[in-house]
Amino acid sequence: MRHDLVIFDNDGVLVDSEPISNRLLAAYLTELGHPTTYEESIRDYMGSAMHRIHELVLERSGQRLPDNFDDVFHARVFAAFEQELVAVTGASQVLEKLAADGVPYCVASSGSHERIRVAHRATGLERWFDEERIFSSQDVGRGKPAPDLFLYAAERMGVAPERCVVVEDSPLGVRAALAAGMDVYGFTAMTTAEKLAGARRLFSDMGELPDLLL
Repeated sequence: MRHDLVIFDNDGVLVDSEPISNRLLAAYLTELGHPTTYEESIRDYMGSAMHRIHELVLERSGQRLPDNFDDVFHARVFAAFEQELVAVTGASQVLEKLAADGVPYCVASSGSHERIRVAHRATGLERWFDEERIFSSQDVGRGKPAPDLFLYAAERMGVAPERCVVVEDSPLGVRAALAAGMDVYGFTAMTTAEKLAGARRLFSDMGELPDLLL
């Protein structure tokens, strides 16, 4: 089926940010007395909005994270992005082809608008995304696995949910897309195929995506 809108997740799909952010998240949580390994951070928080981190820590420990947790964490992440972040291999070429072919696309991320913009500037992807193509969990209040973000993006882009395909790399994102009634293609560069159950197609190389979208 030819889709009328391609909705990209950002972290791990367009920018190779998951190793950076989960390394820093695990270290910061451990520093605050909530021992967390990199692998546990990937398992529990990859693809989620910040509120999920607060909720899981409170549920597991009975303790709230500091009021400035988000600000401190983002400052560390943004500094690392400026030094280390790169685009996912092939992402720029995919966006270039979609733009050339006139295929509508956007990004819908659990990250904040600022995080998306910082990542795009650091990787050179900003030229593909004006403000009308960027959607964040900040816009809807509830992040993935709730379908709200994807439904909001589709509504703003003027496309019915069943005519959308979401490109995701996290179990939470796949669940959100399915709950929104959208098609899902699972990117397995960092996540095993088993964890992306429900995705209609799976691919491990971003260069494969244009052919899948035909």
